[in-house]
Amino acid sequence: MAADFLMHEKIWFDKFKYDDAEKRYYEQMNGPVASPSCQQENGASTILRDIARARENIQKSLAGSASTTSSAGPGGDQNELVTRIANLEVENQNLHSVVADLQLAISKLETRLNTLEKCSTSHHPSATPPTQHVTPMKKVESPAAPPKKVELPSAPPAKKVGPSEADDEDEDDDIDLFGSGDEEEDQEAARVREERLRQYAEKKSKKPGLIAKSSILLDVKPWDDETDMAKMEECVRSIQMDGLVWGASKLVPVGYGIKKLQIQCVVEDDKVGTDILEEEITKFEDYVQSVDIAAFNKI
Repeated sequence: MAADFLMHEKIWFDKFKYDDAEKRYYEQMNGPVASPSCQQENGASTILRDIARARENIQKSLAGSASTTSSAGPGGDQNELVTRIANLEVENQNLHSVVADLQLAISKLETRLNTLEKCSTSHHPSATPPTQHVTPMKKVESPAAPPKKVELPSAPPAKKVGPSEADDEDEDDDIDLFGSGDEEEDQEAARVREERLRQYAEKKSKKPGLIAKSSILLDVKPWDDETDMAKMEECVRSIQMDGLVWGASKLVPVGYGIKKLQIQCVVEDDKVGTDILEEEITKFEDYVQSVDIAAFNKI
């Protein structure tokens, strides 16, 4: 059973034979395979060759940089410094020339300003005070010449006063500018002012002031439906007071055949109050059960 099973399975029993044949073929093509020690020696020699090559490259680069630095050493720096100093000297000279031009322009402006100030003072001389009458001094031609004296104008001669003019002056002295006439006028003006103030106060006191009034709507309720409403209204209107005026009235149904009297009146607040009205109306006990205020408005 096992042999039959292996016969039917696809198993490569001769694989090692084929591996040996493939190995011999590659050995014939590439030559014999080196041993592991030889392979190590070849790898070390390769690393050494790479190290030597890197050292040579480093030495070459160092030699090149040294040559460049030697060619551009102190001499190159000195040349650059000389060039910069020359440029600075040129700039300094330019700045000196600019400063000189500015100083010249400023001096010209100062000279022009001085001339303008002199011209303005010569065209607009200062005015002398009106009380001074001094003649201006002439310009001294030479310092040796003595200055001239200033001559003041002589005062006008005193005018002689005649007898007629003396009498006129005496008459003017007799006039009393602050005499009793002004005092009488002041008293009259004060009296008129007081009279007008008194009349204004009387007129203001007679003028009636603002009277505060109110409009009241009263609900007067009877005892039952048998109460005579006309008689009840007559009783209410019979109440007369100073500051009380009765207005319109109407009957308003309440229920179960009972009606209430709704009457309006105008009262002066200072003379008639709501408490007095209710007290006076409720005195009619045969007709009035109660009094209510339905509406109250200020007029």
